[in-house]
Amino acid sequence: MNDSILTPERFEQILPLATAWAEEQEKHILASGVPLTSSQIADARAVGVTRPERVRLLHVPSIPTPEHPVLRAAGEAARLISPYTAGLTLRYGIFIRNDQSNDRRLIAHELVHTGQYERRGSVLEFLRQYLHECLTIGYPAAPMEQEAIIVSERLLRPAK
Repeated sequence: MNDSILTPERFEQILPLATAWAEEQEKHILASGVPLTSSQIADARAVGVTRPERVRLLHVPSIPTPEHPVLRAAGEAARLISPYTAGLTLRYGIFIRNDQSNDRRLIAHELVHTGQYERRGSVLEFLRQYLHECLTIGYPAAPMEQEAIIVSERLLRPAK
């Protein structure tokens, strides 16, 4: 991927495409996914999700990637989706790779992202910040990603 993908102009071109893809995937997950279990709802509340009853998990063999070549290239450049990606949150819809379906830490991590979407108010505003951080700082050093790592690890840490 060349550096032109990181220009502010290029980012503003990618953002509407990414938002449309994310909203489309969220609709699919909400229609086909399963609601959180009672323990997952408790975890969701503990990590800051205000409406955990809206969340759906969709277990998939692999995390889908955008078909649009510009989006696919941007995702690869930011290392957001790869064959190793275990989960992907699209507001209230969460893809979880089948072989990770019982990983509480992963699901909690993804739920932190749901809380971030809620705080930002829209898919567009979440992606504006999250993608900017991943493209400029790098994943997983991006602050929103670090928050998800720290909060999910704290949730699973045994009480002293």
